[in-house]
Amino acid sequence: MYNVRKGKIHLPVNRWTRRQAILCGTCLIVSSVKESQTGKMHVLPLIGGKVEEVKKHQHCLAFSSSGPQSQTYYICFDNFTEYLRWLRQASKVASQRISSVDLSCCSLEHLPANLFYSQDLTHLNLKQNFLRLNPSPSTSRALSELQRFTKLKSLNLSNNNLGDFPLAVCNIPTLTELNVSCNALRSIPAAVGEMHNLQTFLLDGNFLQSLPDELEHIHQLSYVSLSFNEFTDIPGVLEKLTAMDKLCMSGNCMDTLNLQVLKRMPHIKHVDLRLNSIRRLEADEIDFLHHVTQLDLRDNKLGELDATVFNNVEVLHCERNQLVTLKISGYFLKALYASCNELVHLDVYPVPNCLAYMDISRNHLENLPEWLCDSRKLEVLDVGHNQIRELPARLFYNSSLRKLLAGHNMLGRLPDRLERTQVEVLDVQHNQLLELPSNLLLKANSLRFLNASANKLEMLPPATLSEETHSILQELYLTNNNLTDKCVPLLTGHPHLKILHMAYNRLQSFPASKMAKLEELEEIDISGNKLKAIPTTIMNCRRMHTVIAHSNCIEVFPEVMQLSEIKCVDLSCNELSEVTLPENLPPKLQELDLTGNPRLALDHKTLELLNNIRCFKIDQPSAGDASGAPAVWSHGYTEASGVKNKLCVAALSANNFCDNREALYGVFDGDRNVEVPYLLQCTMSDILAEELQKTKNEEEYMINTFIVMQRKLGTAGQKLGGSAVLCHIKHDPMDPGGCFTLTSANVGKCQTVLCRNGKPLPLSRCYVMSCEEELKRIKQHKAIITEDGKVNGVTDSTRILGYTFLHPSVVPRPHVQSITLTPQDEFFILGSKGLWDSLSMDEAVEAVRNVPDALAAAKKLCTLAQSYGCNDSISAVVVQLNVTEDSFCCCELNGVPPPSPGIFPQSVNVVIKDRPADALGMPSSSSGMASEISSEISTSEMSSEVGSTASDEPPQVAMNENSPAYPGEQRCMLHPVCLSNSFQRQLSSATFSSAFSDNGLDSDDEEPIEGVFTNGSRVEVEVDIHCSRAKEKQLLQVPVEASDEGIVISANEDEPGLPRKAEYSATGTIGRRRGNGSVAPHERSHNLIEVATDAPLRKTGGYFAAPAQPDPDDQFIIPPELEEEVKEIMKQHQEQQQQQQQQQKQYPMDHLADYYDTPL
Repeated sequence: MYNVRKGKIHLPVNRWTRRQAILCGTCLIVSSVKESQTGKMHVLPLIGGKVEEVKKHQHCLAFSSSGPQSQTYYICFDNFTEYLRWLRQASKVASQRISSVDLSCCSLEHLPANLFYSQDLTHLNLKQNFLRLNPSPSTSRALSELQRFTKLKSLNLSNNNLGDFPLAVCNIPTLTELNVSCNALRSIPAAVGEMHNLQTFLLDGNFLQSLPDELEHIHQLSYVSLSFNEFTDIPGVLEKLTAMDKLCMSGNCMDTLNLQVLKRMPHIKHVDLRLNSIRRLEADEIDFLHHVTQLDLRDNKLGELDATVFNNVEVLHCERNQLVTLKISGYFLKALYASCNELVHLDVYPVPNCLAYMDISRNHLENLPEWLCDSRKLEVLDVGHNQIRELPARLFYNSSLRKLLAGHNMLGRLPDRLERTQVEVLDVQHNQLLELPSNLLLKANSLRFLNASANKLEMLPPATLSEETHSILQELYLTNNNLTDKCVPLLTGHPHLKILHMAYNRLQSFPASKMAKLEELEEIDISGNKLKAIPTTIMNCRRMHTVIAHSNCIEVFPEVMQLSEIKCVDLSCNELSEVTLPENLPPKLQELDLTGNPRLALDHKTLELLNNIRCFKIDQPSAGDASGAPAVWSHGYTEASGVKNKLCVAALSANNFCDNREALYGVFDGDRNVEVPYLLQCTMSDILAEELQKTKNEEEYMINTFIVMQRKLGTAGQKLGGSAVLCHIKHDPMDPGGCFTLTSANVGKCQTVLCRNGKPLPLSRCYVMSCEEELKRIKQHKAIITEDGKVNGVTDSTRILGYTFLHPSVVPRPHVQSITLTPQDEFFILGSKGLWDSLSMDEAVEAVRNVPDALAAAKKLCTLAQSYGCNDSISAVVVQLNVTEDSFCCCELNGVPPPSPGIFPQSVNVVIKDRPADALGMPSSSSGMASEISSEISTSEMSSEVGSTASDEPPQVAMNENSPAYPGEQRCMLHPVCLSNSFQRQLSSATFSSAFSDNGLDSDDEEPIEGVFTNGSRVEVEVDIHCSRAKEKQLLQVPVEASDEGIVISANEDEPGLPRKAEYSATGTIGRRRGNGSVAPHERSHNLIEVATDAPLRKTGGYFAAPAQPDPDDQFIIPPELEEEVKEIMKQHQEQQQQQQQQQKQYPMDHLADYYDTPL
């Protein structure tokens, strides 16, 4: 507590009062309540102010703030010691000068009051806020107050969505740099011409179509950025800004580049026109443009480019166009970037003697240009992903060439004799090489890196012809070849070897004497061979930190735990039975993988020791399937950290998700961060389970899962993000005989591919700038795409989780795709960005198709990606499928099932044979298809024929083996005889040999029975057979007598003792066998009337609505003595029909009525 007085000391109005006073940071805080620390506090900023001694009062100091509205507080201290301490501290604060203030991303709606405490600001950053020109009438801290900063030099107002240009900044005469990007500006006022000291003017990400002519008055303006606006031409006022040397107009709406405009701008040296829609260059009456040295035409729509008019060009960017031919002037050319085009011809004249870097990868080149060998200063050449069959020998003689990338071509061989090559990095992976040049390693004394993976090599060239060697080779990648044990001794010629990858070859042993000579080895990958042991001489490799030897036949645990630098050991998928460990584990050991060793048994002490490792993996005991049914899916996954030893990926696997009929798998990639993948791994499964309770629509619950996950990322998702892919296998619990559905959803570069019939079927989509619709959406939101193809320089994915500060340019909406699993589906792969950047989907499917174990398949993908050049973190999940025929239905696949021999037979034979009555039955559930129906013929020599036709022609007794059972309709194994939404008319004819066979069906005094058509001695009975899979559960609940569905006509009379029963067969129909009464005395025949009266009742109308008109000449004649008996029988049947109708009312089947209405 001190005596404090405010204001001028000589005024009697202000009196001394006892107040609490604190010197906090750069401010003096004085309480407003007497002798209290509560209430309102007065804050006086001291920076730039004054601290003076008041001589009229003892131990008194005057504290004054700076600025035109300065205030003064007087404080009297109790003793000299305290007075002196305050004087020293306050004087130090007052002497400070703040020149730079950063208030970006602070959610400001108006300028804070304490911002104006110091008038000495020179740099002010207000980016990414919610500032408005006039926030509210009650506040005076609008942007118009910025003119109070008379010394301000740099002002950043970007990403505030101002809508209009702030005129107040035009009144700051000292301003040299102004950034108003991403503010939805549609025009620039003429007042900007008054900022005569302005040098840098950033106007990116607005809606500008023109510039004011007053800009020409700013003579010092040297940089104007107009990217991602709506310009269709180059503004004419730029011709008068002679201080400019770079034209920045990327991401606009230009479709034609008029070179006449560039000719009138001789001060422009660098032209940036990427991400426009330029299709051609207009060069009318243009000789040369001497002043342009750098030209950037990336991501346009050029089909051909003649850039010879830029005769002094030094750097040319034309990637990701549609170029077929390219012509360039080579006088001063230093760097050429022309990847991702369709080039078949490249013409550079004259020979570019200054060319140092050239990237023409991912084109259609079959040969390298001849002039390339004469380029004397070429250091880096990338010709990968072309169709080149041969490299010229002269290319290797270039003394300046240091890096040659020729992978993914069709090279059958390299030049035989190489002399004096200075190449340091040679990449020839993914070619068709059978051997390397014999003197490659002898003459390439500068070679440090060699990647010859994915070829057909069987042997390696020697590195030396004597014991002395000059090899400096440090990295050697030979994965996926045909190398044998004979090549291992040749490795000793490279004593400086640090990284050796020889996975997936034909190695059976690695001699211990050879391993001992590789003392500098740090990383070795010998997976996928047939090794039974790792030599004990690996102890000589003191620098070894990574040993990967999965998918071998190793039985003895190697001595890797004796290495002090060891970090990662992968011995999965081997035949280990025990683990030998030292007393203390290596201090740097981070990962040990022992999964896939079925014979491995670890005691409690060993497990307790290994559990101290950060990442220790071992097989968990499996409880198995309680039902005893074969597993439909099984999975394996793997994760590997990148070169920085940071595991920025995560995997999710749940074989029994929610219940045993569902599964969930996922892969998450955080690119460079660890937090987001871990959060996704822990949270997304729970979110998906909750969303499944709300909706069963695949697209809806997947989209909702990703959106909810975006919200749950919280603060971690504001400036961090990650890619994700989820695969959900589900089975409708209400439909036991239904199909399995696979639903995939992804954002970012994590993707899924399904192997169907040995071919890849992509289930994901990668949303990047190369997608036309995504680029259009990004431009609409006026985001800035940097030169490396990233949104605001952060991420190259336009749909990704996290990065909420980039919304709405970057959104979390996933790509969702659902597919019904079939027996042709073998497996599917989920992979992170690192996997798909190194392997194509075709290559990944082909690589693991013949690998029986899912874990070994995932390991193989990871190993291949690392050997092919991936340095990022990798995660791969392989899910093997076993969808059997009895768990697959194609009835809803547009009526066209996928081809499969053995699932859909080409014919269904229906043959009538003499067999015992008890042999009659429905097809067995194991076959699922009716192939034969046999019956016993009665003494009346009655024959029964069943067919699938709607004509009046009688069907054949035995159908042709090559004819389909149902023309134009193939059915699944679950529902082989079902016809969706259609009728099948089945004829049944009976021939009576008895004299009393006439039953008078069409007599004048009787109504024709519905569903029965007669023509003489032939009786046609309608039977409706259709797919009932969706209604089976309801039908099973209805008593058999009341069922309308699936009537099977039996040609047998029930034998005595044969019980009546309802059979539910695998065909999805309900068969009924009933006792038959005969209309003719002393005869045993099939009662067609009874079956006809049991036929389903249908709506009027349609093809079968009108009964057939009988021919009087073909009517049956009933003898007089039988007429009364027939009428009595008919009456009985009508009464039975009425009873059945009453039962149908009790068990309504109205929901099936539509199925019976079949219009012609």
